[in-house]
Amino acid sequence: MSLFGRIFGLNALVLGAATAMLLWAPVTVSVPVLLTEAVILVGGLAVMLVANAALLRWGLAPLGRLTKLMTTVDLLRPGQRLPVPGGGAGGEVTELIRTFNAMLDRLEHERATSSARALLAQEGERRRIAQELHDEVGQSMTAILLVLKRAADDAEEPLRGELHQAQEITREGLDEVRRLVRRLRPGVLDDLGLISALTSLTQDFATHTGLYVARRFDTDLPALAPETELVLYRVTQESLTNAARHAEASSVEVSLRRAGDSVELEIADDGRGIEAACEGAGIRGMRERALLAEATLRLTSEPGSGTRVRLTVPAPRHTSSSAALLPEEVRP
Repeated sequence: MSLFGRIFGLNALVLGAATAMLLWAPVTVSVPVLLTEAVILVGGLAVMLVANAALLRWGLAPLGRLTKLMTTVDLLRPGQRLPVPGGGAGGEVTELIRTFNAMLDRLEHERATSSARALLAQEGERRRIAQELHDEVGQSMTAILLVLKRAADDAEEPLRGELHQAQEITREGLDEVRRLVRRLRPGVLDDLGLISALTSLTQDFATHTGLYVARRFDTDLPALAPETELVLYRVTQESLTNAARHAEASSVEVSLRRAGDSVELEIADDGRGIEAACEGAGIRGMRERALLAEATLRLTSEPGSGTRVRLTVPAPRHTSSSAALLPEEVRP
């Protein structure tokens, strides 16, 4: 039945019931109308309006749910769909909901594809900048250190002390450049794998922030695609950065484990928490990276109770794992 037919049928039902009551009910209308008759007629009209409103609300409920979803849908949270009405639902409403769900499928696919291209291009640019920092800036600063050392060896006081001070400043700058290179391009991820990369990341994080970090990594995780490992690494990196900059946390726990047919990464801190409405570019960036790996990102937080970021990545079905949990603690 079409939407027009449903509305016409509901109104006809109400009007037919009112007509039947007038035909068979022992009610007459005088001229002029008596007060009791006017009260009965007004009461009947009120009943008709209430019944009509209730039936129309029931009949148009699918459109209301569609409107609500259209105003709240977020392509970074895939899977939001409306159930297709069955049974006596109107054909036009059913077709509209099916079309809307199909449109969401296309938009989510296009968003995931465009995000993947953008993120891969971003990683390529990070890799290029890291290479230039390592080859150009790093080597130049190393050469400066050698020149300063030779000059300090031949100089006399107080010039020697000033040259040694310049050496220390240059050495600290070189260490900072190397740290930036590691953040831009996790070479250990390519060379030694995900566990080693996360271990190095958390150690470096604890050293530079002074936060207590607890690690719990399964020892026998399934083999993951390089893009998926990079997503796990970047989400961990962004979560740790948020904990240090915004959460006012004193400790962070990072865990990576096998959970059935998936791999689950979880980063939890004991900071002040955030509100869902305050999600910034960092969290939305994590959601975009989750789309790249066809993963599910869940962020739970309440003010004063810390933040928990959980990324669930589908694991290859042909691998198996007997997970042995090795808890580790990192103190600054």
